[in-house]
Amino acid sequence: MAKLAHAQWSSRMGFVLAAAGSAVGLGNIWRFSYMVGDSGGAAFVLVYLACVALVGLPILVAEWMIGRRGQKNPINTMSDLAASHGKTRAWATIGVSGVLAAFLILSFYSVIGGWSLNYTLSSVIGTFNGQDADSIGALFSGMLGSPTTLLLWHTAFMVLVIGIVARGVTKGLESAARTMMPALVVLMLILVGYGMTSGYFGEALSFMFSPDWSALNGGVALAAMGQAFFTLSLGMGIMMAYGSYLGEDVNLISTARTVIILDTAIALLAGLAIFPIVFANGLSAGEGPGLIFVTLPLAFGNMTGGTILGLMFFLLLTFAALTSAISLLEPVVETLEERTSMSRLVATFASGIAVWALGVAALLSFNVWAEVLFFGLNIFDLLDTFTSKILLPLTGLGAILFAAWCLERKSVETELGLSAAGVGVWNILARFVAPAGVIAVFVAGLI
Repeated sequence: MAKLAHAQWSSRMGFVLAAAGSAVGLGNIWRFSYMVGDSGGAAFVLVYLACVALVGLPILVAEWMIGRRGQKNPINTMSDLAASHGKTRAWATIGVSGVLAAFLILSFYSVIGGWSLNYTLSSVIGTFNGQDADSIGALFSGMLGSPTTLLLWHTAFMVLVIGIVARGVTKGLESAARTMMPALVVLMLILVGYGMTSGYFGEALSFMFSPDWSALNGGVALAAMGQAFFTLSLGMGIMMAYGSYLGEDVNLISTARTVIILDTAIALLAGLAIFPIVFANGLSAGEGPGLIFVTLPLAFGNMTGGTILGLMFFLLLTFAALTSAISLLEPVVETLEERTSMSRLVATFASGIAVWALGVAALLSFNVWAEVLFFGLNIFDLLDTFTSKILLPLTGLGAILFAAWCLERKSVETELGLSAAGVGVWNILARFVAPAGVIAVFVAGLI
């Protein structure tokens, strides 16, 4: 089935680490933590776990399966598979929207990755030491207000991403994942270990796992479902692209289960690392997006060993950002490489520079272009809103509907290796539950 010219993962473990690295990003550490804080703690966490199993897993398996069958970039894969099953090639638009989503997301994701690099250096030189809340807030505001600073760190982050992706699937993506994922886990465990000595670990455990069901409402449930969907890198063409490098010997269900467990464990560990520090310093867990870049630096700057802990935390955040960023660039590179005469190196540089240029527009929206609005949103917020509320849900919905309703059922059942009971559960989840969950998130995002 595979073309000789098409790269393959060197091992199942390499693929698992790369896929987990893609899923583990700022969404696990930054977004998950502040959403838990904003949404009532444990009630959000438990709904999130249910949504990951019922919505996230079927879509993840579907995207891998489509990619493995096509052995091409997401656009060509969707087009060819549709034609081979007697369906219209218009299904290729699902591949187009996925690749476009990855491109657009990376443009502003790189800006945030640059913040993480900046804060890593700030931790090293002791910038946060002895600062009060106003000073820490002023540091963050000053960074956002400086186009030069944002441009420097955005550029540095993109140089790292381009350098890794240019090396290819095994030497670039897989090698980076093999290095950074274990390092990320070690750093996370050290921070959790510190949290256990803070005297507030029990409070953090209670906050995350002892639900106050009165906090649960429709908004919290939809937020949890949205987080479950987005944290797994679904709807971005990533998992189709990664699936295209996958051999027939890999069991998709068990591998998806492993990736989801790793992804979820790191998100939960992030909470157990962050919230003891927050509570120990008398700070609020509901600080929203500022939790990572304002609240925690305040804590690190006023605690024993804060310099080392701050360095480890922002280094952890940078690793997580990089593993996701390289996966965001990959579908774009794969598409250019296979649909044009470009070599991998040229395709990587061309797509990377284009992403960088759009990222410059995104970072300028915090300062000199702050008054430039589209539909009432600045460029950064427009990119975020358009991708998260429109492109990702529609791409994920298209992928699961295609896998569940267009692919030949017998071949799918054989490929998944499920028992008769397992097939029944799969059909219910893939045909009805997962699509309904995505549609709910999509509609909620528009109203």
